[in-house]
Amino acid sequence: MMTAPKPLGDTLALIGNTPLVRLAGPSAAAGCDIWGKCEFANPGSSVKDRAALYMIRDAEERGELKPGGTVIEGTAGNTGIGIALVANALGYKTVIVMPDNQSQEKMDTLRALGARLETVPPTKYADPCHFQHVSRRMAEETEGAIWAGQFDNTANRRAHIEGTAKELWEQTGGKIDGFTCAAGTGGTIAGVGMGLKEKNPEVRIALTDPHGAALYNYYAHGELKSEGSSVAEGIGQGRITANLEGAPIDTQFRISDEEGLVWVGRLLREEGLCLGLSSGINVAGAVELGRQLVSEGRENPQVATMLCDTGFRYLSTLYNPAWLSEKGLPVFDWLTDT
Repeated sequence: MMTAPKPLGDTLALIGNTPLVRLAGPSAAAGCDIWGKCEFANPGSSVKDRAALYMIRDAEERGELKPGGTVIEGTAGNTGIGIALVANALGYKTVIVMPDNQSQEKMDTLRALGARLETVPPTKYADPCHFQHVSRRMAEETEGAIWAGQFDNTANRRAHIEGTAKELWEQTGGKIDGFTCAAGTGGTIAGVGMGLKEKNPEVRIALTDPHGAALYNYYAHGELKSEGSSVAEGIGQGRITANLEGAPIDTQFRISDEEGLVWVGRLLREEGLCLGLSSGINVAGAVELGRQLVSEGRENPQVATMLCDTGFRYLSTLYNPAWLSEKGLPVFDWLTDT
């Protein structure tokens, strides 16, 4: 019999403590148990709620964010959604700067939550018009505002050291052999890696990097170098952020959008999970990590990854046959049927 969750004292307590579920298809493919952390169960439907809460609480504790203040951030969308919800709950205003090539659903959601949204053309980090730099300047010029700065704000990483890693350890009864996910800010993989390594240094931490990002080559060969491209939103990094400094990465995988889409499609049709592409890429990496551990002779190793957000946030892109075709990506067969 299932036990009902304990009642919570406030809405912010809904962030974190997400379910962990065994993924049947990936487990069969890897030859071991693959577990998905259901981050779409957070109030903002993504893992970024965790970082949003920790960054805002940290700014309050340091006295930088005062009653009636404003939180400004540059984001691909999910962090902004998390910030808007946390800020609403605590009485702050939200301003979000986002590249204009992100999904319409994210933009519509931010506006619906009451955030002020500014969009800018996507560009390289070195460009002063990059969304991070634009948001930082806005914060400097706005009275009573703070810049969340998720990429180099290590309160982001701390959310996963103190939260996600602890949850994974408890949910697996300490029997976790490997963890992998992609990096955007780096907060999740660094924080979970650090937290799990504190419990057991033998837990293998693997980076799963999309094409177009530079971290795979950095951890494999010591040089920040990117190859190819990806349409995945919110993951992929070209520099070592403050959150990534000291990240205990043991191994690395590079996963294509096509590989990620295979698992997005299978998890939806076979297991009833509607996910975004970053989750599909993470699951593909978890399968690779599981196979690696099995090949070394480990008996049924336990591997976990992050199911980052809901696929309902990508109906105009990932689940749109015209968009997929335009990007040269395979269209899910059930979309062609309709």
